[in-house]
Amino acid sequence: MIRLALITLCALATTTALAGAPAQYGYRVLEQRPLPRDSFVQGLEFDGATLLLGTGQYGQSRLRRYTFPAMNLLEERRLPARLFGEGITRFGDRIFQLTWRARFGVIYDATSLTPLARFGLPGEGWGLTHNEDSLIYSDGSATVHFLDPETLRPLRHLPVLRDGQPLPRLNELEWIDGQLWANVWTTDRIVIINPDSGAVEAEVDLTGLLPLPERRRDTDVLNGIAQDSAGQLWVTGKNWPWLYRIELAPPGTRARKLR
Repeated sequence: MIRLALITLCALATTTALAGAPAQYGYRVLEQRPLPRDSFVQGLEFDGATLLLGTGQYGQSRLRRYTFPAMNLLEERRLPARLFGEGITRFGDRIFQLTWRARFGVIYDATSLTPLARFGLPGEGWGLTHNEDSLIYSDGSATVHFLDPETLRPLRHLPVLRDGQPLPRLNELEWIDGQLWANVWTTDRIVIINPDSGAVEAEVDLTGLLPLPERRRDTDVLNGIAQDSAGQLWVTGKNWPWLYRIELAPPGTRARKLR
């Protein structure tokens, strides 16, 4: 299970961080669930028994809520065609959704998905998540930003370093057991970041997760990390047909163990 894997991850990450190199992980697939293939996934988050999904592309950006695992669509909000949707997260009774280049995000009522307000961004919006007291977002650079969820003012800015070097193109985010997980855009990697130091403490190589026969011309990169209420880890990609439940495994492992 993912929690056992995370205990191992934390121990190994501490050891390797002292040596200056991130811990390395492969994966095993435990389960896969259908995902609407028109979803250019930019944000993914479990909300109790439902799944929140934020999608991108001009004219196609949405905020959707599905039952899970049946994946019946409960609510949907479309963004204006001039907006490119990005990361999403729920904090309290509100859902936040970033836009890419419009320099603002949208706030929704968490129950009805009714738009309530906008909040400004100093630059691009990419990934979004939260911890106990902050919204956390990425902007395509090697820095992630912490915001006060009430005032939406910056609390701090965290440079992310891998082996002492800035790591840019941090995309979809998820807060898991006190660590910040991030997709790295254009790669099949997830990095696990220490939220105090900004150091990349571990990497997960998801090469080959979506088999070649499942790919089409519009299939894009890995993007989407979500932990469910049972502590299980789910991942997907842009215009992928599947949502995968995975566990971490030794480096180089790319095993499918469906059940």
